Amino acid sequence: MSTSPSSHASSDTLSYEQAGVNYDLIDPLKVSAQRAAASTASHLAGHGFTEVKASRGESAYVVDVGPFYMASIVECLGSKALVADEMNKLTGKSYYASIAQDTIAMAINDLITVGATPLVVQAYWAAGGSDWFGDARRAQALVEGWKKACDTCQVAWGGGETPALAGIVEDGRIDLAASCTGLINPKERLSVGDRLGAGDAIVLLASSGIHANGLSLARKLVERLPQGYLTEVEPGLSYGEALLAPTVLYSPVTEALYKAGITPHYCANITGHGWRKLLRHPGQFTYRIHTVPPVTPVLRFMQEHAKQDDREAYSTLNMGAGFAIFVKADQAQRTVDVAKACGIDAWVAGQLEDGPKQLLIEPLDIRFSDDDLQLR
Repeated sequence: MSTSPSSHASSDTLSYEQAGVNYDLIDPLKVSAQRAAASTASHLAGHGFTEVKASRGESAYVVDVGPFYMASIVECLGSKALVADEMNKLTGKSYYASIAQDTIAMAINDLITVGATPLVVQAYWAAGGSDWFGDARRAQALVEGWKKACDTCQVAWGGGETPALAGIVEDGRIDLAASCTGLINPKERLSVGDRLGAGDAIVLLASSGIHANGLSLARKLVERLPQGYLTEVEPGLSYGEALLAPTVLYSPVTEALYKAGITPHYCANITGHGWRKLLRHPGQFTYRIHTVPPVTPVLRFMQEHAKQDDREAYSTLNMGAGFAIFVKADQAQRTVDVAKACGIDAWVAGQLEDGPKQLLIEPLDIRFSDDDLQLR
């Protein structure tokens, strides 16, 4: 099986690292921060609370407050707003309603991995100057998109912060982030992988496109395209428009699964690190994939024009699968049916086996090992 990210790459392959993102440099800081943060958990005892240790290193942090668990997360959008700004110049359209959904999705799709119901969202909108907020059309699109995403997820928008950070944020730009707090109630909904085991099925939920990860690569790729963002991905759909398809909000699916009596054993939000995120759980399992979802056109377009082999692409991008749910094998098809009833396509894609920690994407002859994802 292919084991080197560049084993089939040509000399003009455009990698995520070449686009300015090197997880080998970022991840050690994350690990260091997690270790320092773990030492602060004792402060909870003064309030009569304890942390759920298994949530350390997961996508959301969980605290036991007695009758239920409380989960929290903060996430930023990243650089997708830059694509919206460039497309606004080219088309005159505002894309900030979609950008708002992307920002909320980054937080909520992480929060729900631990079994939480989203409760409150807070906004962080940091502009390069006060003038950004003076564009009423753009600002109102951000407000309307934010509220609509909150309504979709049945979450309260509590408030936020709107600083003007000249000299920190570039003039004319905005840095967007969201924090989210949720409840795991009843406690049996907790999903941190303690019930994960051999024989469990892997269900993958469809993505809408690039979501909000890999945008540094997407923007770098524009330099290679004959018409830049207006280059067609398929007839009638430009590269820029395709990139700006809003990220899918997956909390309606996880809430519907609970109502259907299905409690996932584990979940993974497939964001940075691509399909390597399927290896997030610390347990020693082999994840065998037998069915690969169709790749969305914009991601196929990116792979072809960046001249990436399958291993490089699947290690960086979601490649058509935005969220993974690990359930009992006899609940797998029902999980697919629930997702489809929520308007989100899904597939029973594989299963867990006892064995070395590795992800085997058999239809593509790709193997990722424990060494390919170090987040703890």
